[in-house]
Amino acid sequence: MRHRRRGRHLGRSPTQRRALKRGLVRSLILHSQIETTLARAKEIRPDVDRLITLAKRGDLHARRQAIARLPDPEVIERLFNDLADQYAERAGGYTRIRRLGARLGDGAPRARMELV
Repeated sequence: MRHRRRGRHLGRSPTQRRALKRGLVRSLILHSQIETTLARAKEIRPDVDRLITLAKRGDLHARRQAIARLPDPEVIERLFNDLADQYAERAGGYTRIRRLGARLGDGAPRARMELV
């Protein structure tokens, strides 16, 4: 039973799932939009919002927490230099998910996730 278990399995083991989520979050932060399945987009939304909120705080502890989640200097610089300033006045809801229809191969619902 799954009582009180959160998150989607995405058909992967925990280490593969963590790597997939890190890659999707990294791509979204660097490119401002990605196309993926709806389940994956819904799964990474809280992670992206949490990282941008950390970046808005801007102190050393927040930077170290962000590095612990995404150990990529390029992503951290974009978060703390560009996105923190861009969303300084916004209280939350930094991402938007738009549905694109079904994927041709297997019919999975696709979505475009973008930074607002």
